[in-house]
Amino acid sequence: MVTVAPLDTWTYALRLPHDPRAARVARMTVRAALSGHGMAHALDTVELLASELVTNAYRHTKGPASLRLTALGDGRLRVGVWDSSPHVPAPFGEPPGARVPLVPVDAEGGRGLLLVRECASTWGGWSFGRRDGLPGRADAGKLLWFEVQGQG
Repeated sequence: MVTVAPLDTWTYALRLPHDPRAARVARMTVRAALSGHGMAHALDTVELLASELVTNAYRHTKGPASLRLTALGDGRLRVGVWDSSPHVPAPFGEPPGARVPLVPVDAEGGRGLLLVRECASTWGGWSFGRRDGLPGRADAGKLLWFEVQGQG
């Protein structure tokens, strides 16, 4: 009987408050987890993309967020960020290869999701909509995720 997961599969989950420091905490968590599992070669990309998703969760919602890092055992690393808004933005709501509007050169933001599209192997998103449609219940939010090849 195996009581410990194989070393090539693991998951870390972190709940983040609605706080401007959440992206920094997410970056530190990514750095510690990937360094500790010998995946430093994927660190810069994962740290950047996870930080972008957590920043968007802070900027576009009023609730907490969650970060989940999962090594899938075949060299892939999946990163998911949940937040309280049910809206799935492009490119997550579009099929791979779909055209995503370009951001004006002088815009101060709006490039994070395009970075995910360019740097991740694959990505996706799920909206959970309303929990039960009852008045006074909060939206169940969405999960945006991406994968990168974790092996060097």
